[in-house]
Amino acid sequence: MTTTTRPARIALVGDHSPSVRSHQRVPGLLAALRERHGLPVDGYWIASQDAELPGAVDRFDAVWLLPGSPYRSEAGALAAVRTAREQGIPFLATCGGFQHALLEFARDVCGLTGARHTENEAEGATGAEDDVLIAPLACSLVGHEGRLSTVPGSLAERLLGSRETVERFHCSYGPVAGLLPLLEAGGLRFTAHDTEGSPRVAELPGHPFFLGTLFQPELAGDGSVPHPYIRALAEAALTRAAHPAGGVDPADSGGKSPSDEESPAWAVHS
Repeated sequence: MTTTTRPARIALVGDHSPSVRSHQRVPGLLAALRERHGLPVDGYWIASQDAELPGAVDRFDAVWLLPGSPYRSEAGALAAVRTAREQGIPFLATCGGFQHALLEFARDVCGLTGARHTENEAEGATGAEDDVLIAPLACSLVGHEGRLSTVPGSLAERLLGSRETVERFHCSYGPVAGLLPLLEAGGLRFTAHDTEGSPRVAELPGHPFFLGTLFQPELAGDGSVPHPYIRALAEAALTRAAHPAGGVDPADSGGKSPSDEESPAWAVHS
């Protein structure tokens, strides 16, 4: 493990709500990363509207786009994805985060500017059916577990140490097949699928760490042992904290922290 003189700082992008179970799990998971695994990380919530602000996540060591869609600001969620993707900031997207990571990639990398997430549209809105990327699942996965198979040699497989896994879902929306080959042609890989072959994990080769899951790793077990994907995000964040990309180090900003009052971020307390 690469050492650093300060905790790595993770931007927790989403609209924090005590009614969202995955959000309830975050403080305990961060504590477990520190205490069980010796991974000194701190989390800072950034509301989706605040993620629209220029530089909102630039100085963080990792970005985690959490469940809780529809987000109050689709634009903010997409801005967080784009910043992490373009700046090489370690990135994890779970459930609604996964859906928006695909949406950002479709629009900004593949040029599919009309790509749509139907949950984000006003009631009665219409658009080209060919532009639908994220739509209601035929069978809701709210409260369900599902068996997944990983692609050999993928990041998804290496982190799990297994070709198969059973994960917990809490979603009613997912990717539809039509546009996915264009995302793959653009460089995105789908590296875990359910028993019917539908993609449930995506990753971006060549990026320091870029992983999206339709399932919610926050819900693994009783919350006392972080899922391997969450541990891997923390490890990647610590690596970035020790070696800031492009020489950007928070210490260079006069000690200003994401928890400063003028910042839209606020710290997670265990």
